[in-house]
Amino acid sequence: MRPNKVDFPLPDGPTMATRCLSGTKAAFDAEVGEQGGLFIADVVLAELCWTLARAYRLARPDIARTVRALLDNSSIAFESPDAVRAALASFESGAVDFPDCLIVAKARHAGCSRVLTFDQRMTALPGVELL
Repeated sequence: MRPNKVDFPLPDGPTMATRCLSGTKAAFDAEVGEQGGLFIADVVLAELCWTLARAYRLARPDIARTVRALLDNSSIAFESPDAVRAALASFESGAVDFPDCLIVAKARHAGCSRVLTFDQRMTALPGVELL
């Protein structure tokens, strides 16, 4: 069965995100129901992490725990699970935002040896060069 695509519109409709991020399996199951699971696109995960950091002012460890909990949930499918895991490792060990870590991880998984950026902070990641 193909999982549902979920966009985490936190400010617009927080019910789904609140239940998914609350950590309670019963709440998550109630939202997912018998639909067969969820699909989270890379851009949606990047937006979720950005929103948690900027709008909700969650600390980096809390964002990392949230991403790890989503990754560990067998009812959730990711567009690029290996890249998400690599991005999470970079995010946990550095000072670069998760979306930037995901960009670099996806580039690596696509076979790119370097990433060019206008973002000075992103150059803290290996293989990233400032334009």
